[in-house]
Amino acid sequence: MKKLIIINGPNLNLLGKRETNIYGSMTFTEFFDSVVKKYPNIDLAYFQSNIEGELIDKIQEVGFTYDGIILNAAAYTHTSIGVGDAVKGVTTPVVEVHISNTFSREEFRHQSYISPNAKGVILGFGLQSYELAIESFLS
Repeated sequence: MKKLIIINGPNLNLLGKRETNIYGSMTFTEFFDSVVKKYPNIDLAYFQSNIEGELIDKIQEVGFTYDGIILNAAAYTHTSIGVGDAVKGVTTPVVEVHISNTFSREEFRHQSYISPNAKGVILGFGLQSYELAIESFLS
């Protein structure tokens, strides 16, 4: 059984409430529950924090024992060398995920400190981006 974790960064706890025109109206808990049901043969965990250091700690904690990390570092994608270094420092493959197409948004969102060390990047498919990342670990 594959062991995967979804790690979400700042403000993603507000999904379903904030900027629904960009992020949709479903909460992440609702989405996660549906994904767990859809993939019963995957040991799927979830972690969210608004605190950069907690994200780094979680990546380091699971980064040598899990089969995959699905990381939406949100705004820290574009600002945190520390999160990027954490991804670089672990052996577990990381897929960088974004709900929106970051290249169609503000210029500062076009830079990622995660992408250079990620297995791949999936963005712009809404919450389905997470499912596409899961599928990437199954094939």
